Amino acid sequence: MSERQGHGQGLSEHELSEIRMLIEERTGICFDESRERFFSTRVREHLRAKGMERGTELLRAMRKSNVEYEGLLERLLTQETSFFRYPAVYEAFEKRALPELHAKKFWNNPRTLRIWSAGCSTGEEPYSIAITIADSLSFADAWNVELLATDVGRHALKHAERGIYKGRSIASVSEKQLANHFSEVSGGHQVKPRLRKMVSFAQMNLASAVYVGRMDMIFCMNVLIYFSEERRRSLVQRFYDTLEPGGYLFLGHSESISKMPVKFQAIVLNDCILYRKPTADELQKPELVAEGRA
Repeated sequence: MSERQGHGQGLSEHELSEIRMLIEERTGICFDESRERFFSTRVREHLRAKGMERGTELLRAMRKSNVEYEGLLERLLTQETSFFRYPAVYEAFEKRALPELHAKKFWNNPRTLRIWSAGCSTGEEPYSIAITIADSLSFADAWNVELLATDVGRHALKHAERGIYKGRSIASVSEKQLANHFSEVSGGHQVKPRLRKMVSFAQMNLASAVYVGRMDMIFCMNVLIYFSEERRRSLVQRFYDTLEPGGYLFLGHSESISKMPVKFQAIVLNDCILYRKPTADELQKPELVAEGRA
């Protein structure tokens, strides 16, 4: 046994495979061969942090306690993120999606805008969305903006709710935005209450279908890559069903849904592909359906 523990903890291939299967079974999140090295490194880090000797101990704890299970999952999923991480996406959001929705809903009373940040990690994404709305939507204060930000990780969400950021995380925030939307506090810059009020954070596992109501836009950046092909399809279908007609889905750079049967229109703007749900009238025009399937 001491030999096995000589290269770190006693963590066999079999135990790693059991842990991987347990995660996929519960969440649909799939750590395939391409992430083999990353996966075993993070599991070993977790064992060390927990002071455990063997993979079997970790498995037992994960099966017994949801908190233990979520603790490892969070270590595997939380990635470093930053404000305005994909400038092309925020530009498409500001220049295309927002003006369209503004025109469509301007005469509504109340004027409501509902956006879902699915897989929000430590909060930089939903706050970037909120800043873009506050800076570029005409009469932003006259809108009832509801931003739902969900993630599987409790610690990430706590960080997001505090809304304190520093260093590389806020490197892309302009001086003007820092002055308008953040207060200096010890430990960095804190998002001001006006923006924090726009965002509701909630723990959610995307593999469990939870009703979130109808949305005008959904941001799901670099989350689909963690799911198996089958889960990906059902999640994209769920996003389609959740969006209002004319609503938009924003995905990460490396994610494409072009081979999926959902009827999104794919719109290419500079370096960004955004997916728009056609309205009932547009669905009657077959060429638009073809564009969504291309």
